[in-house]
Amino acid sequence: MKTTLLTVVLSFIMATITFGQDNCSKFYPLKEGSSFEYTNYNKKGKIDGSVHYTISEVRSEGNATVATFDMKYKDKKGKDLFESNYSFSCENGLVTIDYESLFPSQMMQQYTDMGMEMDISGTDIQLPNNLSVGQQLADANVSIAMSMGGINMNTSVNQTNRKVEKKESITTSAGTFDCYLLTEDQTTEAMGANIETSTKLWLAEGIGMIKQESYKKNGALISRMELTQYSK
Repeated sequence: MKTTLLTVVLSFIMATITFGQDNCSKFYPLKEGSSFEYTNYNKKGKIDGSVHYTISEVRSEGNATVATFDMKYKDKKGKDLFESNYSFSCENGLVTIDYESLFPSQMMQQYTDMGMEMDISGTDIQLPNNLSVGQQLADANVSIAMSMGGINMNTSVNQTNRKVEKKESITTSAGTFDCYLLTEDQTTEAMGANIETSTKLWLAEGIGMIKQESYKKNGALISRMELTQYSK
């Protein structure tokens, strides 16, 4: 991929943490063995890589339901980049993300071997069961603080102005789905630079994310991610 692995990870974090468990959210059927494939496209519509993940475990911990996702990242030629897994818990209609588990373990180990210290934190994204057009959603963020040899490198992504814009039908190679369109603004702060972008996210009940598009501040398309196949 042309983007860095960190950018890919952050992008997928912000997309996937809208998922919830059946008794917590309408938007994602958590069932062990379910699998999904998302393909990334660049601004010219050419394939730039893909992400494959399988729900490997769904378990109860007290009053919460905890799910584990096994993920595989591939480049535009289909070559494996790395594998990882992450988990979240769902309780009383709210999803809580294990932010540290979202960062690929292979990458974490590489940075640790280099003597780098890393801390991941964030504010959970909330997705209500009952969405309605015009509804405002709470802001969210994720931050990654890295330090090595006295040098600090911090990256954060802030999601603001989250809103349910409308309902519409979306078609990808995986099928045609009735979706809610959610929009938001994102500000990424990294290495002293601020990058402002906006995102459109299409969600379908019973499936989850169908499509996501990212745009520059001037409205130019940066990339898109689409559901290309799934099994549940």
